[in-house]
Amino acid sequence: MPNLSPQRADVNFACVGCGKCCTGHHVPLTLGEARQWAADGGQIVILVEALLESSLVRPWGKELAHVVKRSQEVLSGQTQAHVAINLAAFNPAECMHLDDDKRCRIYERRPLVCRIYPMEIVPDLVMLQEEKDCPPEAWQQSEPYLRNGLPADAELARLIVLSRQTNYEQVSLRAAICAELGIGTAALKGDGFTAYFPDMTRFADALDKVSSAREVVVGEWDFAASSVEIAEHLAAQGAALTQSANSGAFQFIPVTSAT
Repeated sequence: MPNLSPQRADVNFACVGCGKCCTGHHVPLTLGEARQWAADGGQIVILVEALLESSLVRPWGKELAHVVKRSQEVLSGQTQAHVAINLAAFNPAECMHLDDDKRCRIYERRPLVCRIYPMEIVPDLVMLQEEKDCPPEAWQQSEPYLRNGLPADAELARLIVLSRQTNYEQVSLRAAICAELGIGTAALKGDGFTAYFPDMTRFADALDKVSSAREVVVGEWDFAASSVEIAEHLAAQGAALTQSANSGAFQFIPVTSAT
């Protein structure tokens, strides 16, 4: 079994098919999954947050390694930033693949994140039942889910590691897709996210171009902020501030609204 950090001691769980995890969630996708989502007629939302180089000295703890591994180092003004880009299936309501009986029409090829849920992808992040959408009866099943804090199912453990590793390996490609689409404004991690809704034909073309390119081109980035105080903090660190906050090119999602 892959090396995974314990989450909780012993947990029983089995999906009861309620469909709640398929409703109102923007599901993170790998590049291959994003290509398939686009081919199925779905909309992608690109969610971006970033850390300044100076922020890496703060006590992030064990989360820091994960944050850095899934981030692209870029230039922002007079400093360096680490930009984390998430390609996600846009699901403001029910997933387009959910049928009338709350069953997944693409179950055999559903995204990795869907296969892993309700387990956490971030290393050392404890899985808390109260933070999951699954109803109480899902946690009252006899099927072993965690034993001694580790996945009881070897395939689940493998998928968790695969999801993390794919996330890390595709960092520069996600950044290159953003460069192709003219996306270059991030929110400071902890302040919020910038959200982009690309034209899906352009997105598919950018994905194809980047996937076949011999060299990956990553552009410079700037920041949007939720307040004057955050903007002043960014400027003091030498980061570039966006000049297109009201252009409609992106939406700013404050961290208090992010799910």
